[in-house]
Formats: sequence, structure tokens, C-alpha cells
Amino acid sequence: MASIELLIKNVRVVRPGDADGTPPPVDIAVNDGTIVRVGPGLPEDDAATVVDGRGLLAFPGVVDAHQHWGIYNDLSTDTRTESRASVQGGVTTALTYMRTGQYYLNKGGSYKDFFPEVLSLSEGRAYTDYAFHLAPMSAQHIGEIPYLVEEHGVTSFKIFMFYGSYGLHGRSTSQSDFLMIPENERYDLAHFEFVMRGVQNAREILTDYADHLSLSLHCETAEIMTAYTKLVEQEGQLTGLRAYSASRPPHSEGLAVTIASYLAHETGLPNINLLHLSGQKALSAAMTMAGAFPHVNFRREVTIGHLLADVDTAHGLGGKVNPPLREREDVEALWKHVLDGNVDWVVSDHACCRDEMKFGADRDDIFLAKSGFGGAEYLLPGLVGEGLKRGLSPQAIARISSANPAKRYGLLRKGDIAEGHDADIALVDPNASWTVRAEDSESTQEYTPFEGFSMTAKVTDTFVRGNRVLADGKVVGDPVGRYQPRGR
Repeated sequence: MASIELLIKNVRVVRPGDADGTPPPVDIAVNDGTIVRVGPGLPEDDAATVVDGRGLLAFPGVVDAHQHWGIYNDLSTDTRTESRASVQGGVTTALTYMRTGQYYLNKGGSYKDFFPEVLSLSEGRAYTDYAFHLAPMSAQHIGEIPYLVEEHGVTSFKIFMFYGSYGLHGRSTSQSDFLMIPENERYDLAHFEFVMRGVQNAREILTDYADHLSLSLHCETAEIMTAYTKLVEQEGQLTGLRAYSASRPPHSEGLAVTIASYLAHETGLPNINLLHLSGQKALSAAMTMAGAFPHVNFRREVTIGHLLADVDTAHGLGGKVNPPLREREDVEALWKHVLDGNVDWVVSDHACCRDEMKFGADRDDIFLAKSGFGGAEYLLPGLVGEGLKRGLSPQAIARISSANPAKRYGLLRKGDIAEGHDADIALVDPNASWTVRAEDSESTQEYTPFEGFSMTAKVTDTFVRGNRVLADGKVVGDPVGRYQPRGR
């Protein structure tokens, strides 16, 4: 009987802690989903399954720290189809946002009732490992934070700063109806403060989890967006993605970052994640706040969409997203921050929105379209292809695609290709040339804002705990993903 279950031969293992450069070929031995040895010339005769890595780069499986399963489609369906799309992009662990209110399960109430249903609907359907961030929408939810940490291993929480008086897609809406919160409560700056105090309280009473308990913020300012949306529509000079960007201007993000950072300082909450910063003003504000409040342990996130596409190059109104795609100068500014080490991780913000849901009666009216699109299938290919061209090292890519989010979010066996870690591995051909076509994606989304984009790197094989879920570019086998309780 073979003593090694899986042997991946002849791969160049990219480790986040190694010095920059192209690593030499080695082999990876896997037993029971765990890496047991990494080294050159491991014997094949004692392995049950041998995979020839063909000298490709072996990255730690991507920890995509920002997805939205079930926001527009049924959660059980999304879990299956969008995790299949994810493994095409080298993703082996998906962290997906979930909340009560309209969209998702379209329910309010207690997370003690709501979250077990989320777990049930997703169980046994994912091709990636997965976990959930939760958003405390009400005072009741704040009180449930310690329960969620201890009972379900949820260690990350979220605030949507613009929900206070603004709709999901660009229209004001009834807050209590949209968020399904008690009529005597408000989702506003005071609530945001109390969420921070709630997370900090959990850190103080659950000390075993404290390092991995964090709060993430979608930083946009509702009042600024409301006023600018009115201006853009009244002037009528801008259309499409440029109109939407102007209606949610970059300084709206910068202002929200500043407010959130001061609230973190005021409440003593040190672990703050600033999500999907879209351009120079947002990153500049984030860096300024890091200098102003050095005792706050900020993390800064950017999406692959904002790194690859702008208001001119994205394919159609399918590129509507919150915060919006920006100008080309903002794309270049984001890349400079990535290269300077100011961005902690890159994510997809994958939110599958099918054509019938995405577009309004007038398909050319940006303000009638829904916000969000899929993109996990392009995460590692886009980051490797564009990053290497710009001088980003493979090791830096491993850090911002896997190691950094794994560490922050308490995924202690993820983020590296090393003995004792889960065998989450993505093989990448850094010299492949191909063109993005929506029809080639496993997602149920029929379009992509990246349609026609030229890619110069491709994920050929993806392994989730040693299970080969992508083989030669094709999704294979049955769902093997498991829910990942986090923190201890």
C-alpha cells in the first residue's frame, strides 16, 4: 500500500516568505489533505497518485477574502456554480459576505436562527473551502457576536457605511424595509460605533480569538453620493460607467475611510479592514489614517476588477459595481500602491448577477442596473499576468493573494505551501496567452466586464486539500469544500 496519497512532481513552489525570484523545481507530497513534504526528487514508486506539474509555478491556493454567494441567486445554487468558477481562478478558500435583509435570504431576525440556515444551504455544495463574514445590522446582532465567534467560528464582521440612507444600486430606499431592522433602530454612524464596541468587547472576553477578530468596512458616504447622483442626473452630460463613478465620487470613499478610522480609534478596536479601495483618493486616505492612528492595525484591500478595468475599458454596463470602476489614472495608482507594499490583499468581490437581474428595462441606463459582477475566475491569472509584467514578484503575489488574508482571518492551515498546511495549491502557467470569454466561465453569469481582455497567465490545475478540482483547465469531480470555523 502506497504511503503517499498524492505526489505533485516538478513544480516551482512559490512561498510567501521566500526571497523574490523564480524558485527551483521541487515535489509536493500530500496525505489526508495535508502537505507532508516539499523537496526535490521525492520518489514516485510510493505514491498512489502522481501529477506532473510540468515546471509550472505552484502558488498557495488563493484565499479570496471577498465574495458574495447568494446575493442575487439562490444560495445553494450559487455555492456550487460560483465555487466552480472560483477554482478556475486558483481560489481554494472563499470568504463570502452574508447579512440579513433584502437580497441573500431576504430575512431579518436573529443570527442564531439565520446563520444555521446559511450553513445548511451551502453544506456539501462548494468546490472550495469557505467561510462567512457577517454584518451586524441591528442591536440584537451586536449582542450575538460572542455567540457567533464561539459557536460557529465567525471571526470577521462587516459594516456597509453607505446603507444608512442609500440603496444598494444607487437609489435611496426605505431603510427599515431594505435592511429589515426594527423600526425604532437606525443603521447609522452611531450603530457603526456600537458595532465596533461589540467586536472589541468580544476580543476582550474571548482572548483566544482576539488576534483574529476583525471588522471590515465598505467605505462610501451616503450623503455625498445622494447629492452627486442628483447632480449627474440633472446635468445629463455623463453616461454609462463614467456617470456612475461621478455619482459615487472618489472623495466619498476618502471621507468614509477617515470617519471609520476615527471611530476605530475612539472605540479601541485595533483590527480594521478597509475593503475594495478603488483609487488614489481612497488609498491616500487609508495611508494617512494609518499614520494618524498607528495603534490601529489596518488592512487595505483592492479588487482584481479595479486593477484590470476602468470606466473606458470595461465591457459595457455589466461593469457596474460598488465602489465604481474608476479612471485609468486610478488603476495606475492602485498598482503603484500594490508594488509599494501598501495593499494587503487582492480579492474578486465576486457577486454573480445574471443578465436578467443585472439590467433594467432600459439596458443603457446605468442607474437602473444592479451593482456587482463575478470575477473570481480571473483573480490569480490577472494578478500573475499583470503583476509580473509590472515587476511584482511571485512571492509578493503569494502574500497578497493567500498568506495575508489567511493570517488576518484566522485560517491557520491556509496561505502557504509547507508541511502541516492544507494542500491548497494552484498551478499557474505564467506564459499562457488567452482571451477572456464569458462563455468559458463556470459561473452562471452570462457576461463579464472583462470580455475580450488579453490574459498572459492561466491557472491549469487547482487542488483543495489535495483534491484535484481543476485539471488541465477543466473543473472535475464532486464538491469537496468544507466550512471553515476560524480563530483558535
